[in-house]
Amino acid sequence: METLYNIYIYFVVFVFGTVMGSFLDVVAVRLSKEESILWPGSHCDNCNHKLRWYENIPIISFLVQKGRCTNCNCIIPISTLMIEVITGVLYCTSYHSFGFSREFVISLIFISSLIAIIVADIEYMIIPDEVIGVSSILIIICELIFFGLKYTSEKIISGILAFVLMYVIKLIGDRLFKKESMGGGDIKLMFLFGIVIGFPLSICNIFLSTFIAFPVAVFMLLSRKDNLIPFGPFLAMAAILLNISKVSIDSIINFLIK
Repeated sequence: METLYNIYIYFVVFVFGTVMGSFLDVVAVRLSKEESILWPGSHCDNCNHKLRWYENIPIISFLVQKGRCTNCNCIIPISTLMIEVITGVLYCTSYHSFGFSREFVISLIFISSLIAIIVADIEYMIIPDEVIGVSSILIIICELIFFGLKYTSEKIISGILAFVLMYVIKLIGDRLFKKESMGGGDIKLMFLFGIVIGFPLSICNIFLSTFIAFPVAVFMLLSRKDNLIPFGPFLAMAAILLNISKVSIDSIINFLIK
């Protein structure tokens, strides 16, 4: 019975994640285009066909419709399906790490905001300030309610330190390359990292994201494609990994020493 219960919980969390993934995809696209996230309702971007409820079921609708609009038959981007699946998997992974806990609530807000940021930065080279601002406020409120003023104050200080560190790195990069080396969104993103994973891990996050981005940068260079690569998605991917793995700065230091 316990095994069936666990399977049921994971299924519910996954379904919830896919629904949120579908919503976050819309949020990322519309904020990037400076459109309302509430109006109009879900529709086909090609023919403006208003989606019926059964055309808006995460994963299932995409598969049943064979990845095409039922009205104009245009292809629905495969990224829509990928975002829904990935968000569902990440929600399940977060539940596996934290269970139903206060940390789980914060982790879901964190993951959700970073999913929207990854989509927006990849598609439009934009990190919406609204996503960073709203998620930061929600997380700070949760931390204040769950863990108290002292803990929250320390996290806010960590966020400020992470922000300042990234800003200094940008100034150094601008001077070395004699052009803008980093977008403002990447710098603001560090504040969000700081209030969740803390300042020391935010530093590790920069190195980990660089490691993740390196093979992509090499591929882009060798393929002679546009060499303008957004760094925000790699920062976000690394932060998600650090969050759900529950790794501590002490364990990282011990690993490096050994």
